[in-house]
Amino acid sequence: ITWDLACQFNNTDHHTELNGTDRLIVRRGQTFTINLYLNSDSYQPGYSQLHITAETGPQPEEQYGTRAVFGLSDEINDTCWSAAFSSPPGDTVCLSVCAAPDAPIGRYILTLDGRIQFDFILLFNPWCPRDVVYMDSEEKLAEYVLAQDGIIFRGNAEYPVPIAWYFGQFEEGILDACLRILDMNPKHSRNPGKDCSGRRNVIYVTRVLSAMINSNDRDYGVLEGCWKDTFDGGVSPMSWRGSVQILRTWSSTSCLPVRFGQCWVFAAVACTVSRALGIPCRVVTNFYSAHDTNSNLVIERYLNEKGEIDSSTRDMIWNYHCWVESWMTRPDLPPGFDGWQASDPTPQEKSEGVFCCGPVPVRAIKEGELTFKYDAPFVFAEVNADLVHILKYNDGSTRKIVNDQKVGQKISTKSVGRDEREDITHLYKYPEGSAEERQVFEKANHQNKLHQQQANPGLQITIKLSTGIRKGCDFDVFAIVTNKTEEDKKCRLVFASRAVSYNGVIGRECGFKDLLNVELAPGGERKVPLKLNYSKYCTNLTEDNLIRLGALLIDYSTKEAMMAMRDIVLDDPEIKIRILGEPKEKRKLAAELTLQNPLPETLQGCCFTIEGANLTGGSSITEKLESPVEPGQEAKVKIYFTPTQSGLRKLVVDFDSDKLGHVRGYKNVIIGK
Repeated sequence: ITWDLACQFNNTDHHTELNGTDRLIVRRGQTFTINLYLNSDSYQPGYSQLHITAETGPQPEEQYGTRAVFGLSDEINDTCWSAAFSSPPGDTVCLSVCAAPDAPIGRYILTLDGRIQFDFILLFNPWCPRDVVYMDSEEKLAEYVLAQDGIIFRGNAEYPVPIAWYFGQFEEGILDACLRILDMNPKHSRNPGKDCSGRRNVIYVTRVLSAMINSNDRDYGVLEGCWKDTFDGGVSPMSWRGSVQILRTWSSTSCLPVRFGQCWVFAAVACTVSRALGIPCRVVTNFYSAHDTNSNLVIERYLNEKGEIDSSTRDMIWNYHCWVESWMTRPDLPPGFDGWQASDPTPQEKSEGVFCCGPVPVRAIKEGELTFKYDAPFVFAEVNADLVHILKYNDGSTRKIVNDQKVGQKISTKSVGRDEREDITHLYKYPEGSAEERQVFEKANHQNKLHQQQANPGLQITIKLSTGIRKGCDFDVFAIVTNKTEEDKKCRLVFASRAVSYNGVIGRECGFKDLLNVELAPGGERKVPLKLNYSKYCTNLTEDNLIRLGALLIDYSTKEAMMAMRDIVLDDPEIKIRILGEPKEKRKLAAELTLQNPLPETLQGCCFTIEGANLTGGSSITEKLESPVEPGQEAKVKIYFTPTQSGLRKLVVDFDSDKLGHVRGYKNVIIGK
């Protein structure tokens, strides 16, 4: 007997053909077909019985679902492992096989009558209504399972900055790396049989991934985090354009953690692995995200009279924080909590002894159901914690500062089928001030928010920006102080600017004013400028391009304090991208890349790098510039690449140099057949 696994046909039918068609990769709960070439009537459908076993993992057992034994039926039963002949008798027989819709995912060996044996890979099936990851929209499946590139939002709440990311879940070697992550996880080495059995359950798999994308538990995790100013022994998290290089490096270096990641990198790699395994997944960004270490839903910040923050607390407000949402049902919870589940692979706090977080239903966060698994209190705090600023006077007395900065703003993800930002804040929280919001705070015992009074001080302070704030230029920012009382006011105004990292760590000063004698008549207003000079901020900025402005106003007569805070994102210059030639499969193209130097100084060591799903052969292509680029001059290169698949793809571009680093751009390219 010889046989043919019809990989081209089966893989295409199961939406796995982009992984290649040289081996059988199928999804659970859906039929695949094998052609058997028989020598003269050794099988008669209906008369012969076939004995079939399907096995996965090192200790296959029927009771754990890792071994299935079944025979021929008259027709396929898609609720369990089954097989049937789907062609009339003859020398060639078509055998249809269907895996149970709740079978463990992973590598399988299928044996027919002890004579024929072949292996295949089984994945989750979001196209199958019986699978817990079923998604009923082709548009959403195209975005959340099949799209090999996407958009991640960084920057800040006033100015979300989209960056393109190359997920590359179907590139060569990536599926193998993803299956290897499951095999390297400590639960597998402790009890391989139980772990492989657990792979039936998408909740289990998602939780394992959230632990294994980071390496904080010394568990052969994929990425090591680093939030310092320098990245010795590795590369800056800003330098990654996609997940493929990271997963390939991890897999080819005996599973040593790749250095370094920060939250969007952890989330993007988790998204790649989830999509590769068949779990619909998206990266989300929460602006002004709280990291509440002691679970009291309050982030306290102490300031002295100079406006300097006491940095001894571990509680932080991150400018933004990225995690992932995966789509699944939750049979382990009461009805109503199916759909998007948040999980967070960035190592922040331990859960059940391991650095992982989730999956928790997004709906449970919205409803304040903090007992629902997993890690609801931590995620609830990320979007709802109360931020309290306290002023410590020189004489030791303290006063709460009036400040209206809110945690959990503009929760964002890429829109389906479009590059625009979709705001999903309403999936995480009720409208501010609504009766529903109050009920949620009561349920979650959020005392601080329940007892908040709307303070209405007579003095008000805001920060205004001038337009066109770009890296390389000098610009003004303004503190505007208003006196809404009936009396004269005499105040102190501290107006400071400091570089800040996206995770809220304050850096060096970029401009400072301390006015001890600000006088305001009733109804009066004063506009105080602060100049930020490139010569001063250029060396203080981190790669996040963020400057935090803080204006602290102290009323001498009442000792009341008010504060305004605002972060500015310094815009990088735009990379202009032109595609030369007609974009077609297997035809060489050129990308012409141009960037104008916006800095008042010369750029040395300039280089452009491109990368893209099915565009650059699964690796990146770099072109260095021979000569330095003077102020106002253009850096320009041509890079050649050959697309391998038709369809819409993102070409992700990165520019780097000694003084202007990791400028990002992308272009959507439609590749014809």
